[in-house]
Amino acid sequence: MDKWKAAHAEADRLDADRQRTLEEEQRQWDILERKHNERQERANSLVDALRTRYEHWDGEDSRPIEEHAELVLNASNYPDWMAIDYDLGFNVDTRTILVEYRLPPKEAIPNIKKVTYVQSRDELKVSYLTQREMDTQYEDVLYQIALRTIHELYEADEIEAFDAVVFNGWVDGVDQATGQSGERCIMSVQAQRQEFLPLNLSAVDPKACYKALKGVSAAKLATITPVPPILRLDVGDRRFVEGKDIVDDLSGNSNLATMDWESFEHLVREIFEKEFVSQGGEVKVTQASRDGGVDAIAFDPDPIRGGKYVIQAKRYTRTVGVSAVRDLYGTVMHEGADRGILVTTADYGSDSVSFSKDKPLTLVNGAQLLSLLEKHGHRARIDLDEARKLL
Repeated sequence: MDKWKAAHAEADRLDADRQRTLEEEQRQWDILERKHNERQERANSLVDALRTRYEHWDGEDSRPIEEHAELVLNASNYPDWMAIDYDLGFNVDTRTILVEYRLPPKEAIPNIKKVTYVQSRDELKVSYLTQREMDTQYEDVLYQIALRTIHELYEADEIEAFDAVVFNGWVDGVDQATGQSGERCIMSVQAQRQEFLPLNLSAVDPKACYKALKGVSAAKLATITPVPPILRLDVGDRRFVEGKDIVDDLSGNSNLATMDWESFEHLVREIFEKEFVSQGGEVKVTQASRDGGVDAIAFDPDPIRGGKYVIQAKRYTRTVGVSAVRDLYGTVMHEGADRGILVTTADYGSDSVSFSKDKPLTLVNGAQLLSLLEKHGHRARIDLDEARKLL
């Protein structure tokens, strides 16, 4: 009986320990569940707000249509060797959406034809595509990108906000005719809604379909021969507009990568304003126009290190390509600025970092942006995976 009582007491003790453990784990679970639900509610609210702005478009403001189109193209699932990089704009008067798409260089296309196992030598034998096969495959990829981009925009346009899509394909490479390197437009096409929607894209030949739409390109895209774009985004000077206060609404759970692009631009303006104003400087935000080249301009009166700074904000969920850095450098030259600052929620590729060396450019990645916010007493987070799933 004494042994049984002792065993009973030990069992009660162990059961009490397990009960305390269960209660603590339940408490921790409740905290995690509450935080998850709060994040989910904020994310759902963002989605609802985006949808409301799009579905109740007033026919005058281009931003809801541009926001929606950006979400559509960001959701495109491409192979890892291709970075999604583009600018877009919507002309309300002509109901035309224009996409300036940065195409992958030919070197990015995988060139392995097949891999076979040689049993006698216990090794793998790799055979590669010929130059002609590479050129053919490259052209096929580019024509498919153009048609797919136009298709995705039309397919997602539930309210039929636009009647035409213009696709300009840009690539960074060497023009074989001139030997000059740089970014150039090598394809341009305009597709009207009534002529594009009846197409059966699953059965067309991409090049033949592109030509039938009266798309402009060289006889061989692989030569990187430039062509005049049918239409270009307006990147001229814009008036300064009143800034919006964004940073005070941030919390430790705010994911900067899921902010709408206009709020992100104002956030970047605001945090750099805190940097420059403390030193007697001034920061002005430009009228929103979807990555038109300048999102904000800072003026630093310091006679030694001061001057005019061009600031560009890119709320990206993928690595920023070198073309964006080149664009910023061109904008710095055009504006006569002393330095350009590019701020992103993501990171920069090695080509971007290499290009910015020895140039008046500063690249601020997501981690540095969070540090800058923390420096001025604000906390937030950047979760690119969450943003990609949401967007």
